[in-house]
Amino acid sequence: MTAVHVPGIPVIEAGQLVSTSPASGVEAGRLPVATDVDVRQAVDRARVAGEWWAGLGFTGRRDRLLRWRALLAKRIEQLAEVVHAEGGKPVPDAIVEIVTAIEHIDWAARNAGRVLGPRRVRSRLILAEFSGHLEYQPHGVVGVIGPWNYPVFTPIGSAAYALAAGNAVVLKPSEYTPVVGQWLVDSFAEVVPEQQVFTAVHGLGDVGAALCRSGVDKLAFTGSTATARKVMAACAETLTPVLIEGGGKDAMIVDSDADLDAAAEACVWGGMTNAGQTCIGIERVYAVDSVFDTFVDKVVTRAGRLTVGPEGADIGPITMPKQIDVIRQHIDAAIASGGRAALGGPTAVQPPYVHPTVLVDVPEDSAAVQEETFGPTLTINRVRDADEAVTRANALPYGLGGSVFGRRRAVAIARRLRSGMASVNSTLTFAGMSTLPFGGVGDSGFGRIHGEDGLREFGRAKAITRRRARSLLPSMTFERTPTDMARLVKAIKVMYGR
Repeated sequence: MTAVHVPGIPVIEAGQLVSTSPASGVEAGRLPVATDVDVRQAVDRARVAGEWWAGLGFTGRRDRLLRWRALLAKRIEQLAEVVHAEGGKPVPDAIVEIVTAIEHIDWAARNAGRVLGPRRVRSRLILAEFSGHLEYQPHGVVGVIGPWNYPVFTPIGSAAYALAAGNAVVLKPSEYTPVVGQWLVDSFAEVVPEQQVFTAVHGLGDVGAALCRSGVDKLAFTGSTATARKVMAACAETLTPVLIEGGGKDAMIVDSDADLDAAAEACVWGGMTNAGQTCIGIERVYAVDSVFDTFVDKVVTRAGRLTVGPEGADIGPITMPKQIDVIRQHIDAAIASGGRAALGGPTAVQPPYVHPTVLVDVPEDSAAVQEETFGPTLTINRVRDADEAVTRANALPYGLGGSVFGRRRAVAIARRLRSGMASVNSTLTFAGMSTLPFGGVGDSGFGRIHGEDGLREFGRAKAITRRRARSLLPSMTFERTPTDMARLVKAIKVMYGR
């Protein structure tokens, strides 16, 4: 008989991490908890495997990664069910997540050689006797600490690009979704059985800390800003470079000439998909006064139609049970400070679910505006114009993504957002575009995954110069003469002194 546990709370029993559904408490799986020694041994094995993997070259790695992509595509329904069973995410949302991950594997595999491979770099006149060459070599072993809210898309956004660049990867999945992480590792091993190129270690936060100190050559982390600071501190002990995606409090701006139906539809999707548990999800909206009331009505109508429940619903349970208290506190504080619930409100919190909530006229100093809520809630505030909207959107230390709806000024407004990414007349779309880099600024982190920048993030630049002729202006030698130096000075004055 299947054991039933406290829904969604990971526990350790007899050296195993037990993962459960946040909706029912039904066990999703058990995986062995890694000790510090286990983590170091996993990294040591990965280092050996990584040498073999790097030796395959871009073509060999591409072929294997494309086989992995094909396997995920064939089993997309199976993986979606695992994501649903363990994290509570509705199956359609899980399918969308997996589709996006498959696209990133495909792009990284096909483009790694072009972006990272050896190429000639043009030299300048002052060193015309040398040719320049550049390539990006793999770091070796990359550690990836993944989140629970997108347990397929987010780890693959680092892992696939790291693998394409020639690194081995050790993944520490979130303790809330370890079964999904192990599924990814096991599926990769089916198409790459020769070496343990992509492996996983499981456990609570201490296992993530052990991975930071394990000797990995680079570490990619996705999670809260508070935990990101701890990860950086641990990695600093060994000068291990890090890539950080921290939290977000993304804003949408609705200008006076926006298509309000399209804006409302995208707003509800951007704020409430995956029960609002999205780092790049829309949490704050600033609508220009002339369209505010109409826009709010349209959002409330659409959000009010969403269904909530364990099976077949638009919105599933809150994956991490303790987050429900944060959501409740933010809703209560918003109303206590003068905000109004146009939809939902305090009664929307019905653990393990939170029903769609739209809060309006919430003071800017409220926690609902200032801090990550990570639930299916939106604050919509009235602004005088787009300039005021930009000022408010940029007032927080976060800077992950954002969205702008409008016609004449939308792109110009998007450029002014202090964020790593922005969507114009859509939401979240930059995450699925494999050709674009993904990442934030400020408290939302630094470094990039996806696109060409994402590939370069997992390779270290190696510059090589090669002499091809005698130096006409010898300077970097003790054999230089006063005449040589006089010619060099004269040449510099002619070239740059105008």
